[in-house]
Amino acid sequence: MTNQVLIIGGYGRIGSSVARDLATYTDSEITITGRKPEANIKEIPIPGVKYLTLDLADKERVKNIIHTYSKYSGNLVIHCAGPFHHRDTNVLKNCIETGINYVDISDHRGFTSKALEYSEAAKQAGVTAMINTGIFPGISNSLVRQSVEQFDEPEEIHLSYVVGGSGGAGVTVMRTTFLGLQNHFEVWKNNKWEFVKPYSDRQVIDFPKPYGKIGVYWFDMPESLTLATSFPVKTVTTKFGSFPDFYNHLTWMTAHLFPVSWLKNSGVVEFLSQVSYKMTQVTDKYSGTGVAIQAKVIGKKSGKKADFCSSIIHKDTATVTGIGAGGIAELILSGKLNKPGVWSVENSLSTELFEQLIQSRGFVKICSEKSVVYQVGN
Repeated sequence: MTNQVLIIGGYGRIGSSVARDLATYTDSEITITGRKPEANIKEIPIPGVKYLTLDLADKERVKNIIHTYSKYSGNLVIHCAGPFHHRDTNVLKNCIETGINYVDISDHRGFTSKALEYSEAAKQAGVTAMINTGIFPGISNSLVRQSVEQFDEPEEIHLSYVVGGSGGAGVTVMRTTFLGLQNHFEVWKNNKWEFVKPYSDRQVIDFPKPYGKIGVYWFDMPESLTLATSFPVKTVTTKFGSFPDFYNHLTWMTAHLFPVSWLKNSGVVEFLSQVSYKMTQVTDKYSGTGVAIQAKVIGKKSGKKADFCSSIIHKDTATVTGIGAGGIAELILSGKLNKPGVWSVENSLSTELFEQLIQSRGFVKICSEKSVVYQVGN
């Protein structure tokens, strides 16, 4: 029987990238959802993919639709309807109740914490639920795992991300950025939790070409929560930056000079998101919409201090997000990834499976003594 995949929020930039990856690498029957009535949809992003009108606010309809996917154990629900700052765990809860495997591209600490509380329920139901998939979080977690595995005693994890312009991900990514500036957040530093201010403590990272040296800043990501509990390290940093660099300075001014009440006003956030998106529509033409991630780990190997970096680079952020989530979905559908419970990527995806996944998508691995870089082959 053919697997059926329901992608909630699949009509957006990220959701359609996930659908496109699955349509390319699996034989699944794929249905994507969106809030627009079907009569108003002129074309579906991927040929052969079905469309279904669905608003997550209509919880009874969400429950009924998910229940229709319970007829076959090989089916899968993928949650791509961000931003996740304001999402509850209703979709995950319904999947566990009906015994359907689950994947999401969530990228918010609060959502992550709530989702992990369902781990025992998912385990009892035999449901494999993978959260925080995509590029960051997602592939970033696997890069960290690979770097950690190089050490006898890992001590520090330093995750750095840079995105060109809009990242090709639409206005949603802008909303996520500005929502991430609203509150101080906890990070694991020197074996204790402490609060830091978003978009503070600029650090210059030398990313793979074409980015080179780019400033990055503290940013609240789920990895700062999950990696600190997944690995026995003293420090975890998660820092984000934009290209071109002047966007970093604009974001810094927003985070540090705007009154907190403005940053927590939904109207202001939407205004800033729309203006920023219009700006990136102009600058994307020369900055590109790519992404680079560096996962640097410092620790001890054979009694000596050392460091190791795992990095990845891709020309389009939305596309590689689809690869991260779609690849994990493919592994679940094929039975290669079967681990009941609710998991972040680093706790469930082996480095061997990660490399199989990424290489099947056209990435090549470039190694040196102290680093590995994944990039799409020519």
